Amino acid sequence: MWYAQNSARRTHQLAGDAGVLLWTALWATAAVIAYRLACLLALPRALQEHSGPLPLIGGRADTALRRVAGAVDAMDPVTVRTAVAIGAVALFVVPVGLLLGIWLPRRLRWIRQAGAARDLAASDDGRELLALRSLLRPLDEVAATASEIPDATPGSLAWGWRHGDPETLDALAAAELERLGLDFAPSPAAPEPVGRPVPAQAAEPAETAADRVG
Repeated sequence: MWYAQNSARRTHQLAGDAGVLLWTALWATAAVIAYRLACLLALPRALQEHSGPLPLIGGRADTALRRVAGAVDAMDPVTVRTAVAIGAVALFVVPVGLLLGIWLPRRLRWIRQAGAARDLAASDDGRELLALRSLLRPLDEVAATASEIPDATPGSLAWGWRHGDPETLDALAAAELERLGLDFAPSPAAPEPVGRPVPAQAAEPAETAADRVG
């Protein structure tokens, strides 16, 4: 499960994923532009032979780049190209890596927790575990869950979980799933018997010898 079932939570996740992709694409573009520009500086002779101004660069920037190119002319070309490549990679890896270091663990943790919660919600024992997880939340969250249930208190929720009350277990499990942005399906009620079993008729007493004589 990659996204929540709740529309608001799913929209938030999609927006976050799109933001990460956009951030990655922007820094990839910046790294490519920086690499090509640095490679141009690493070829000072070609730059100095270019008589006209460089495209998309102003006059002052063009003059400064030509001065830098003259200084680079005395350096080893292999060393310059290696430094340029390392710099371009660092320009991409550092900002993207910092963002992924914050975003990716949270995203993977939600995927893991949502998948486990969905599997638990499919069984009665699993719902009881979800209900216990909801009770182990901070007291303010437990109180908020109780406030959404008519005539319920945190104490009554604990009592209901301890005694296996179906309504309490469903309410607590639903609250836990809602925190993850998942939908909750109440457990089906136990089917009532179709009819009362008909007791077997008692066996008639065996005919006595006196009855046979009479």
